[in-house]
Amino acid sequence: MRRLGTQTLRSFVIRQRQRLRESEIAFILLALAAGLAAGSVTNLLGYAAHAMQRLFYGLSSNRLSALGEIHHPWRLLALPLGGLGLVMFNRLLRKRQRAPIDVVEANALHSGRIPFLDNLVISAQTLISNGAGASVGLEAAYAQMGGGIASQLGKWFKLRRADMRTLVGAGAGAAVGAAFGAPLAGAFYAFEIVIGAYTPASVAPVVAAALGAAFVTRLLGIEPYLIASSADRVLGVGDYALYIVLGLICALVGIGLMRLVTFAEGQAQRMKRLVRWKPVVGGLLLMPLAMISPQTLSSGHGAMHLNLALPPALHVLLIVLVLKIAASAISISFGFRGGLFFASLFLGSLVGLIYATGLAMLPFGVALDLNDAALVGMSALAVTVVGGPMTLAMLMLETTHDFALMGVVLAASLVSGTFTRETFGYSFSTWRLHVRGSIIRSPRDIGWMLSLTAGRLMRKDWTSVSADASVQEFRNSIPLGSTAKAVLVDSQGHYAGVVATAKAYDPQLDPDTPVAALAVLTTNVLTPTTYIRATLKAFDLAAADELAVVDGVGRVVGVVTERHARRRYFEEIEASQRALFGES
Repeated sequence: MRRLGTQTLRSFVIRQRQRLRESEIAFILLALAAGLAAGSVTNLLGYAAHAMQRLFYGLSSNRLSALGEIHHPWRLLALPLGGLGLVMFNRLLRKRQRAPIDVVEANALHSGRIPFLDNLVISAQTLISNGAGASVGLEAAYAQMGGGIASQLGKWFKLRRADMRTLVGAGAGAAVGAAFGAPLAGAFYAFEIVIGAYTPASVAPVVAAALGAAFVTRLLGIEPYLIASSADRVLGVGDYALYIVLGLICALVGIGLMRLVTFAEGQAQRMKRLVRWKPVVGGLLLMPLAMISPQTLSSGHGAMHLNLALPPALHVLLIVLVLKIAASAISISFGFRGGLFFASLFLGSLVGLIYATGLAMLPFGVALDLNDAALVGMSALAVTVVGGPMTLAMLMLETTHDFALMGVVLAASLVSGTFTRETFGYSFSTWRLHVRGSIIRSPRDIGWMLSLTAGRLMRKDWTSVSADASVQEFRNSIPLGSTAKAVLVDSQGHYAGVVATAKAYDPQLDPDTPVAALAVLTTNVLTPTTYIRATLKAFDLAAADELAVVDGVGRVVGVVTERHARRRYFEEIEASQRALFGES
């Protein structure tokens, strides 16, 4: 009976897997389930982080960054204690051979597959960091758990590559949407930040997941993230021009922030004796910043609402901006885990308030609404750091319910995003991966490119000749017309160049001439792990139609032709596009 029950369960699972691969409705329902789970986990993580902050800082109803001052400075010891907690947690992971895989990296390189332990590691690190008050947001944990749960569902049902990527994006976007109570922003977060493309086939599952997560937030009685905006305004061409300038300023601030994080991280790595204790050192460095202004603590939600309700003086805004940038750079570079999405919204609001306040002080009679400038600055700077102009436009729409502001928000965000791509080329998440040595520039699927290597493309039926042979010996072993080229190898099989057969049969050549004198491409080689784009670039640089593949000690293991490499490259692109758009 037990065996019969097991077989029945197995056949049921197989049928459901097949149904999910064939039925669009079934896949939408699976995405909805992922969204409901993502919304639940998001609210649980948010509650846990705020509970930690209430415990450490004695909060009542206020958010941490909205505190007017730290009445008991000893409470700031939570920062280095949180760093110590991270050190102890990381020691438990010291035997791991690789860094955890986040959702963007998973969708770009690993077909959406994320080991579930990686989700727990990233979420725990983020929870400890934010709960202790470090200047990082919880969105890294939200997106990781949302996408990670979706990845587990996809692996359980053995989804196809394209469906897996869509489901992971839907889960991550749903989690972010649940955090704001903004399902449209969550859906576009999935498209722009995690999936990297908007396709008709992915709309329904992504939106279903986002709505499911938002439903959980409402069901728990949590109010959506709302910001009051000006009711009456008339925006002219001059206003658009001023807000576009604000977008450019936000792009410069965002790029400067990302550069500063990288620079600070490099400096932190130089502290050889303290490298293991970086989070503790970072916590100690954050303490005086928090004493000057508690607005440097956590992601800055409370501080942003406080500044919008009661805009501070210009010099106060400038001080808070500098301190918050420094706190974010210290937190990230000294080992605290988290994202800069929420922090970038706060920084953008500060830049917008500073910009509008500064314009009002000029003698030209130019004035912008402080609240509007803050909202536009939020979007523009967040687009620079996070990417995704439509994500931020939808977030502003859902948090303000103000359609009239959408035009300038989009204009400033598009200018900010375009300027960042042209001058910098990365969002914060992909920049961090780039600094670690990854080739990811966006969440688009390039995993197939890394698996399409010279080792897979090479053929092994190449013709070799001893590098010590003479031209006559070459002619004796390689008849004219038998092969276009021969690879020269020394006595140990090491690569020594390529000789064209026709060149060796030149009647003007002395038969006793060493054939090595005719060799070309002596330094132009590939390795078995050279991925396809690097292979094609090598062909362009060498102006060759065939290159040898050598192993780690220089022995020839195969040959790749340019024609075959380019054909396989375009075949894979076409296959990827067919999978993306759901074509058969």
